[in-house]
Amino acid sequence: MARRPVALVAAIVLVLEALGMALLNWFLGLVVDRQDMSLAGLAPHAMTVSTWIAGGVVGLYLLLNAAVLLRAAVRDRGPAGFWRILLISAAVVHGLLGAFAIGLVGWFAFLCMMVVLGLIVLSLVAYDERGADRPWWPGRPRWTGRQKQTGGATPTSP
Repeated sequence: MARRPVALVAAIVLVLEALGMALLNWFLGLVVDRQDMSLAGLAPHAMTVSTWIAGGVVGLYLLLNAAVLLRAAVRDRGPAGFWRILLISAAVVHGLLGAFAIGLVGWFAFLCMMVVLGLIVLSLVAYDERGADRPWWPGRPRWTGRQKQTGGATPTSP
């Protein structure tokens, strides 16, 4: 299985998504500011700034995930530890956003979220194919492909 292209494509898609999310929040902040809108007595400028900050935080989160995938593609090794958990959290976020997108935005947004989710999950699973790519430390058995059955009862046929 070609692992590098999958991780590279996923990284590119996440960079584009990060730019899209940042631009969308920037635009929404401008709309709130120019229309002088308020929500429950909140100052319009506070809403504008918080929208821009949220866009920046989400954009940086997606860029960090893209950097992890790019590093995995360059090294041809799967991410481990915290970086793997970060990618799993991005997959979960895309799954939840996809579920919400059906009702709020439509099926095309759901499809886009599911494509990104699939790329992230495929990148995570592709590097877990062989034991050499999996991190190892003493006391943890290393996956070697087909495992021999050791001990236990053997099945008998009647």
